[in-house]
Amino acid sequence: MPATRNYHREITWEANRRGKAGPVLLFGAMAMIEERLNRRAPHIATLTLNPAVDVSYDVRTLEPDHKSHALATRFDPGGNGINVARGLQALGIAAHSCCLIGGRVGLLLKDLLGQELHHSHWVQVRGETRINATILQQDPKAQFEVTGPGPVVGTDQLDAISGLFLHLAGTGFAVITGSTPPGVAPGYYSELARRAADQGARVVADLNGPQLGEVIDQKPYLVKPNLFELEQHCGRKLPTIAGAVGQARRLNDAGVTNVCVSLGASGAILTSPQGAFYATAPGSEVRCTVGAGDSMVAGLVCALAAGSGPQEALRLGVACGTGTAARPGTAIFDWPQVQALMPQVEISELQI
Repeated sequence: MPATRNYHREITWEANRRGKAGPVLLFGAMAMIEERLNRRAPHIATLTLNPAVDVSYDVRTLEPDHKSHALATRFDPGGNGINVARGLQALGIAAHSCCLIGGRVGLLLKDLLGQELHHSHWVQVRGETRINATILQQDPKAQFEVTGPGPVVGTDQLDAISGLFLHLAGTGFAVITGSTPPGVAPGYYSELARRAADQGARVVADLNGPQLGEVIDQKPYLVKPNLFELEQHCGRKLPTIAGAVGQARRLNDAGVTNVCVSLGASGAILTSPQGAFYATAPGSEVRCTVGAGDSMVAGLVCALAAGSGPQEALRLGVACGTGTAARPGTAIFDWPQVQALMPQVEISELQI
């Protein structure tokens, strides 16, 4: 991933600032989101074909050929769709999390899911659920990640989890995100997105590489690439905010309703039928970025499911992502963090 660009100076020239809302207005907006959700309660389902037990270690320094003693260790349920469901749970939304589980590691994953989610569903597969490791080095500060391939998935298990996911999504939100394990044919996510859209669901996709392009062809409701993934998709660098917004709007023109592009420490942009918007990211300490993008998806989905506008959705998404990046290891943000961060997120409507 390339170093994060700082777009703030560029935005001050190119954006039409609407002013920053105060805490009362922001918390009132969140109260309205909660009220709308309580009134509408749309179904939200997330899919994780390749879940994991996420293990994180804090160490002082990694040295080759020497044993490193961890200062702290965490075990969390992992996988992009699971993390989105964890984020929604932290926002008070009990989404349905659907995943494939196998072996003794899968037993631990079930236990971890039971501690965090109200509605977790799984289909059993042969083999072992993978273990992903994150090592957070203090001196010099660095983050290392190692992910496993996951078990081979058979056709029967894939059909079962697909049917369960589509049933639970209904005409609500179908969140498709994360890698596919061995045994899943190319084009699977594209076909699943088509089936979800055909039954009236709003498809949310956070994917990369060819999978992103395939799902975009199905005209989803929301996609959330980061800048690097958007550049991969269009095949060229996007060194300016105008370039990133222009490419996002091309996706809108291709049938994607909402496009949110995360810019790391520089914030995020969102293009939609209501316009193009930029959000600054609060200047919080970054402890671990694992799950930050998934948390942003959770905030976006929470607000959009409540019928909120793009500005409210972007503000909540950035606050959630920032909150997770400030947490230890693979922990997810909590609600008090989001309450504190929301007033710090400035939203600009872009006139470019």
